[in-house]
Amino acid sequence: MNIKNNLILALDVGSEDEAINICEKISDDIDTIKIGYPLALAEGLEIIQKLKDKFGFKVICDFKVADIDATNDKICKETFKAGADAIICHGFVGPDSVQACLDVANEFGKELFLLTEMSHPGAKKFLQAAADEIAKMGVEMGITNYVAPATRLDRLQDIRNIVGDDAYIISPGVGKQGGDAKKTLEISNAIIVGRSIYESDNPKLACENLLK
Repeated sequence: MNIKNNLILALDVGSEDEAINICEKISDDIDTIKIGYPLALAEGLEIIQKLKDKFGFKVICDFKVADIDATNDKICKETFKAGADAIICHGFVGPDSVQACLDVANEFGKELFLLTEMSHPGAKKFLQAAADEIAKMGVEMGITNYVAPATRLDRLQDIRNIVGDDAYIISPGVGKQGGDAKKTLEISNAIIVGRSIYESDNPKLACENLLK
């Protein structure tokens, strides 16, 4: 995925009006947004196509899909039918569940991002211990897109070493969670930033300062 300025906006707001208001301010600087459950549950999957049509964005749906294979299949199909360009799935559920997501992404000609390790402190308790194996599983399955944390650069580097230089890694945790944009992009391909932009009094300025 070609991401303008290597920056993805995590648009975790609770209404269409708020989402459009923010996007109008920063659409010159980015071309890719990440939509999660807050906005999708508030406005329905229709919000994906609305934002694509209005701003020309690529949309990654951060639904962290983590169910049995049959259910994952249904979730991914509905998401891609709604216009998403990519979806994020958890890897800890194992290869059969991940394969279901990958198969649907391939069927629709879209992209799958495999989540290896999350950026919050609690991820260290359970998920971190399995993250390397999740990354190795992804490589074995032929997955080329990954999510790995900006908040722990040593772990981000570990994941990079496993998936290889040709893999595409996007990294959450820059800004409010403490991740450093410049240092992260020495390892990762793109950063994901949410609250530092959409909670700012001036989202455009916050975005421009981040890009500097």
